[in-house]
Amino acid sequence: MSETRIDYYKLFPEGIKALVALGKVINNSGLEQPLLELIKLRSSQINGCAYCIDMHSKDALAMGETTQRLFGLSVWSETPFFTPRERAAIQWTEAITTIQDGHASDAAYKEVRAHFDETETVKLTFAIAQINTWNRLALAFRPPVGNYISPQK
Repeated sequence: MSETRIDYYKLFPEGIKALVALGKVINNSGLEQPLLELIKLRSSQINGCAYCIDMHSKDALAMGETTQRLFGLSVWSETPFFTPRERAAIQWTEAITTIQDGHASDAAYKEVRAHFDETETVKLTFAIAQINTWNRLALAFRPPVGNYISPQK
């Protein structure tokens, strides 16, 4: 367990306010809330962000997500637990989150476009970009992990 480095919420509240505002826009964009939690959790798993994994697993459970699907998320392509739309979103999340591995593939783009229209694809990509930003902040400054309580309860 790592010690907190900097209280970034306190030291740059305008930046936090902007990220929170973007989150509200994304949450009200028409994309399904359970889907958004899955992509937040998957990106956080890939990035190794303990703080965000704790938060988004709790939020997903509070929204009614099953433990089976949450436990299977890291191996989603090997399980039957996700819909074709969810699978496309998770694949796109992986493609955008691991962009350093060679950019978002045409195959991942084709799959996401088979299940999301242009506007939804842009909204989904904003959601992925936003959680990656949160992941990077938490990884850099190490907020305490484990105390998050979901407001969804």
